[in-house]
Amino acid sequence: MIRRLLKKSEASEPVQESNAGHNKTYANASKNADCSEFEVNNWIVSEFIVDRLVPIVGTHPFPLTELTLMSASVVRFRPKAIFEWGTHIGKSARIFYETARAFDIACQVHSFDLPDDVEHVEHPHEQRGELVRGLPVKLYQEDGVTGALRICRKGKISDDKVLFFVDGDHEYGSVKRELAAIAKNHPRAKILLHDTFYQSPKSHYNVGPWKAVEEFTKNNKSYKRVSTNTGLPGMTLLYKAK
Repeated sequence: MIRRLLKKSEASEPVQESNAGHNKTYANASKNADCSEFEVNNWIVSEFIVDRLVPIVGTHPFPLTELTLMSASVVRFRPKAIFEWGTHIGKSARIFYETARAFDIACQVHSFDLPDDVEHVEHPHEQRGELVRGLPVKLYQEDGVTGALRICRKGKISDDKVLFFVDGDHEYGSVKRELAAIAKNHPRAKILLHDTFYQSPKSHYNVGPWKAVEEFTKNNKSYKRVSTNTGLPGMTLLYKAK
């Protein structure tokens, strides 16, 4: 699991928030939204990341390439709802919240994590969601994909206005199950997945998420794929072109 490779302080300690650019809004950075390929204005997105995100969340566990893909996905697709699991201290939830706010996107962020009585090496316990406390981000403690699908059904949210962020236990079986559930219930939803970098067996890396994505895209050829491939941890976006 990728976070196990980080020092505990790097993985869990919140970065001191800066006021630099905190209230700034940014021009629409989506490009050619009616075309098939994923495209944003990278200069605008980069300015936002430097001004807003890095002072708040730093670059662990999401390096700059992944901050770019996360924020660019929100900018490009303008979702009305984002569902993520693997809250931890709330870094990814905070990234999504700040992106929607900065680019004037009406979006509700929902974040799921393990119940308090479930033991896991990455369980944040009292630190759970501390980077989004006091913000309009909804926190839950239950199975992420099950809870997300329930809320989608209740809210009758259109498939093409939903973004899922899969960042749970990073195991092959879990990611495979979650991808299948999302595709079955929300076939036009956008899906981001973390820890998807592939390296050959000598690395001894966990390539379970990569394997699950590989199998999914081979069996679901209508999905397009954008990935950060330069090194750990790795992130992948799956979406259906118009």
